[in-house]
Amino acid sequence: MARRLSQNLNSDFIAAANRMRGRGARQKIVVYVESYEDIFFWSNLLRPLETEQFYFEVMLPSRSTLCKGKKTAMANDLGPRLGGCMIACVDADYDYLMQGATETSAELCHNPYIFHTYYYAIENYQCYAPALHEVCVMATLNDRKIFDFEAFMKQYSTTIWPLFVWNIWAYRYGAYKTFSMLDFYHIVVLEHLNFAHPEQTIEALRHRVNAKINRLQKAFPSGRKTYKPLMNELLAIGLTPETTYLYMRGHDLFDGIVSPMLSGVCEALRREREKQIRHLALHAVQMQNELSAYQHAVSSVEEMLRRHTGYVTAPAYARVQSDLREMLRREGFLLPEPAPQD
Repeated sequence: MARRLSQNLNSDFIAAANRMRGRGARQKIVVYVESYEDIFFWSNLLRPLETEQFYFEVMLPSRSTLCKGKKTAMANDLGPRLGGCMIACVDADYDYLMQGATETSAELCHNPYIFHTYYYAIENYQCYAPALHEVCVMATLNDRKIFDFEAFMKQYSTTIWPLFVWNIWAYRYGAYKTFSMLDFYHIVVLEHLNFAHPEQTIEALRHRVNAKINRLQKAFPSGRKTYKPLMNELLAIGLTPETTYLYMRGHDLFDGIVSPMLSGVCEALRREREKQIRHLALHAVQMQNELSAYQHAVSSVEEMLRRHTGYVTAPAYARVQSDLREMLRREGFLLPEPAPQD
């Protein structure tokens, strides 16, 4: 009997149940995420979608254990429930780019109650180039622009794009042991960034990328037939050469490229502000007081990178919210928008 009832928990049933409970009884949508660090991101993304009829509760993937992770979140019994719904919100990783080539990828891409970041992970959002100047302001309390993050990350991404396609190719065609994500990272990491002449850094990177591509082409001659179709497929699902960095492994991007880059810029901005204080101070006591106040007010780059929300303007952020709205309408949580009146 219970099984037959559960089979009838469709969108019409949920919508009717919602109406019977009245406007004062809000429905709860349980949201399973991978870890503690993910709760803030998904809570901020979901909160604007709430109405008087329903709300989200973001939690770890297991109510009975301390188990965490993507597989645990996706393994829950997701879907509509009496008085609400259960969904999972997870990092896309490479599973989105696999487009169903693996079991996990197929589940992530096709389960209507699993939502993902599109970009590799939350760290990629935190490294969203248009928001990086804001992070520097938060960390240094100095608003002067001394480095063009957007232009540099666009050049960086365009340079690594053809090698990134090869990395996806390696995972699609079972050659990841030969060219893993770690191997890719060791080539694209920025060991030194010349802030005065970033083009020199890009040129050195291009040399490493081209050298590795030549070696891959010799090692996998069969890739010549499948590389171009894969590249076109990636372009069709939303990747662009200019945004490659948003789809590479998140903690590699955060720890190896963006955090060191911002640290260099923020160090220069702090020195500039401290020099200004020393120049403007009327006497030694005022100088020490102002320097002490400034040094207590500034924050670490890594902390500000993890706390800022400037990435909410990223196209993929809006895309995730759009996917969620579609599910909410389908399940009867959001009523169809009224037709325009003549």
